[in-house]
Amino acid sequence: MQLSRQRLGLYLGPVVLVIGWLIGPLWGLSEAQWAVALVAALMATWWISEALPLAATALVPIVLFPAFDVMAPGNVTRAFGNDLIFLFLGGFFIAVTMQRWNLHRRIALHTIRLVGLDPRRMILGFMVATAFLSMWISNTATAMMMLPIALAVLQQSREEADKTGEALAAGFGVTLMLGIAYGASIGGVATLIGTPPNAVLAGMANELYGIDIGFAQWMAFGLPFSVIMLGIAWVYLVFGRHGRGMSKLPGGHDLIARELQEIGTIGRAEQRVLIVFVCVALAWITRGFLPEGMLNQINDSSIGIAGALALFLLPSGEKSGERLLDWETAVKIPWDIVLLFGGGFALAAGFTETGLSEAMANGMEGLAGAPVILMIAACVALVVFLTEVTSNTATATLFVPLMGALAVATGFHPLSLMAAVAVAASCAFMLPVATPPNAVVFGSRAITVPQMARAGFALNIVTILLTTAFIYWLLPVVMGISLQP
Repeated sequence: MQLSRQRLGLYLGPVVLVIGWLIGPLWGLSEAQWAVALVAALMATWWISEALPLAATALVPIVLFPAFDVMAPGNVTRAFGNDLIFLFLGGFFIAVTMQRWNLHRRIALHTIRLVGLDPRRMILGFMVATAFLSMWISNTATAMMMLPIALAVLQQSREEADKTGEALAAGFGVTLMLGIAYGASIGGVATLIGTPPNAVLAGMANELYGIDIGFAQWMAFGLPFSVIMLGIAWVYLVFGRHGRGMSKLPGGHDLIARELQEIGTIGRAEQRVLIVFVCVALAWITRGFLPEGMLNQINDSSIGIAGALALFLLPSGEKSGERLLDWETAVKIPWDIVLLFGGGFALAAGFTETGLSEAMANGMEGLAGAPVILMIAACVALVVFLTEVTSNTATATLFVPLMGALAVATGFHPLSLMAAVAVAASCAFMLPVATPPNAVVFGSRAITVPQMARAGFALNIVTILLTTAFIYWLLPVVMGISLQP
């Protein structure tokens, strides 16, 4: 009987753990370091094979670190209370509130109408709206919200084309679907809460090297990257193979107008959610500009939770006694991602506590001498194509500490390769399984795997080049660091 990837991983992980423990420490590692390495190998096997739910695997350190006498249970579970997890919690609560009152749909429709309604500009509108929402809402939820609007536009255009005898560009549907998928992935890179790999980077940089990455700092790096990458993706889609013959879109204008008419004027609840959202976003962006000695203990997580509390406190204005956010809505946030963060941070704590990260760095000193720009490019290329077949969050959780150690071993700043992993993990464009947005649009049946793979391969190459350039030239300026001595 042929073993599935999940079943193979389920058995292989514990086998590696047991055999490794029986053999004993290798490569000069201490018993504690060896134990952490074995636990990391088990978790990596289960994460990559998805033998268990990703969040379930994240709980492994709570059991095995105390069992191997690496860390006390209280020290392990402390990682699950990392303040960056609460930054994401705040973002999740704001996101589900926007979805509850349909504010995200209003933002999307107005953005599409504002950008324009001829075929190429409409695709740009969909991509911009998707990318903007993905900065604050999960890319999966964003793609799932945008997909029905796009399918309705596509269906309406086909019907109008049949009535009038006009020809609808053959590649319009494919380009529209890809635009939504790419916009969701690219937009998430812009903010720390936009995609899980960004939070993994921020948490592990702080845990392993004491480096604090602020919301505004990352946005100063991530937003320009997202804008340029989105522009390149749009040009490639609408002027490339699938964009030929796009001159007119029958019925597109009428459909967007009807959608806007259907949602009506903005209600009190939407207005209040929008005010809270804008205040939180501005606080995240401007916190670093506060005078010395003013609110020094407030960080991005505090701001995010303050916004969430405001949503729980403020009345909706729609029904008597109803709040903007209730617990019935709040429980819909992706708790599995929260646990996944905790498991990754617990693993990083094990690396630090035992000195395994330093031992790894010492073991990689033989790679010293390679140019930093080539190391960045190689790291991005590896992760971009690996993420095509593995979870981007799991990939980031595994590779961020590894590449940090590699950077230190080769004499570079740890962020040079850690940030490269985080960005690359969010930019896999070739396969439906690569990212949730890819899977969502593939499920529409408006696009085939070969079409997605051909278009995605070219954008993967662009990702490698653009990410390398941004890490090499912009990251040092934004973070105030030097990539190499």
